[in-house]
Amino acid sequence: MKQFAALSTTNKQPYGLTEWMAFVIPSLLGILLFITPVSVGEQFTIPVALLAAALKGAIGDSIAPLITLIIIFTGVMTLVTKALKPDFISNSSFLSGLFNVSPVWSLVRILGMAFAVLSLFKVGPVAIWSEATGGMVLFSLLPTLFSVFIFAGLLLPLLMNFGLLELLGALLTKVMRPVFGLPGRAAVDCIASWLGDGSVGILMTSKQYETKHYTQREAAVIGTTFSTVSITFSLVVIAQVGLEHMFGPFYLTVFLASVVAAIIVPKLPPLSNKKDLYITGELRKDDSDIIPDGQSPFSWGVSNAINKATEADNHPAKIFKDGLKNAIDMVFGVLPVVMAIGTVALVVSEYTPVFNYLGMPFIPLLELLQIPEAELASRTMMAGFADMFVPSILAASIETEMTRFVIAALSLTQLIYLSEVGALLLGSKVPVSLGELFTIFILRTLVTLPVIAVMAHLIF
Repeated sequence: MKQFAALSTTNKQPYGLTEWMAFVIPSLLGILLFITPVSVGEQFTIPVALLAAALKGAIGDSIAPLITLIIIFTGVMTLVTKALKPDFISNSSFLSGLFNVSPVWSLVRILGMAFAVLSLFKVGPVAIWSEATGGMVLFSLLPTLFSVFIFAGLLLPLLMNFGLLELLGALLTKVMRPVFGLPGRAAVDCIASWLGDGSVGILMTSKQYETKHYTQREAAVIGTTFSTVSITFSLVVIAQVGLEHMFGPFYLTVFLASVVAAIIVPKLPPLSNKKDLYITGELRKDDSDIIPDGQSPFSWGVSNAINKATEADNHPAKIFKDGLKNAIDMVFGVLPVVMAIGTVALVVSEYTPVFNYLGMPFIPLLELLQIPEAELASRTMMAGFADMFVPSILAASIETEMTRFVIAALSLTQLIYLSEVGALLLGSKVPVSLGELFTIFILRTLVTLPVIAVMAHLIF
């Protein structure tokens, strides 16, 4: 068999064609599905998002009732597990991890179950099931998440199990580690979010944390910093404030502000207080990213990638089983959390002045930065914690273009919003709490707002 130049890290012998193909073919499929941008009309997306959209369209109007049944099933099984502790769940690490959750998360699931039923049948308090609150979560947000979770869960092993992350980790470590304090493989999470959907990035982060590729600190930083908003959603936001003709400078502003936040925010509490411990409690090895003498980043990355791809348990049945577990874990474990937390956040945003009051302290800062209509702008500052789209809706009535530009850009760089990203993080294994997410949201606002304001003054 023809031999290739890359050497094995164990026997220093060239790899054969079979070993190369075990790495190359699945990894190329993963790149094609998760990272390769494709044009659909005037927008760009990724093939996984297209598959998700196709599934959502195929299920049609039945998807909301289906999701409600899933949420009810999760809530009932959680109660059964807590009350009866059946052996078939207790003896299965997967089922136990899925249904035997803490009392707080059990309550969240029950709340999600109640909200889903009320929203589906439009009964009870209107504040719960209206199109701006629970109805929006159940009929607009969750169908998209459900479809994405199915395909991302099933196909994610193509990115994670066949060496692509090992190769990119070696190639990008010299950038990601000194600049962001993260392993090189974290760049893949960001790219998948940027081109497709932030939920894909969070799913990748959570799974890599569970498999000891990320420490507590790394998982928390990546989940709250690199699960960025897709280009497609950025277009929706800028169109909402009537400035779609300025998308180029707008997205450049969002990118620059996000990079600044990615450098600064992880160096501040609570992220700086996270420990470099794996999920098992083991300390991260300081030499885990070091490339051995005599190896280039590429040769070392290829060696690690092929070794990963040719592991004994990397057979199709095992890969499919892992993917199925990923999908089930996200669909049954996360959808009830998003339903509960997302609805509560939107009810608070829509029916109370809480976010208006929380935004008042930003008036002096906005005036200092010379943002017109500072008082109106301040009312949007904290609304993004409920849902990323709310600030743009509120900003649409503001007359000054520069102020609308600033609000739209800020809503994207704040990143943490409870109707999706925040709820996904809380429902995942990523070690962050609700209080920490709120603090990170405030920090990202304070760090990115001056950057956005400077860019706005240069543009307008």
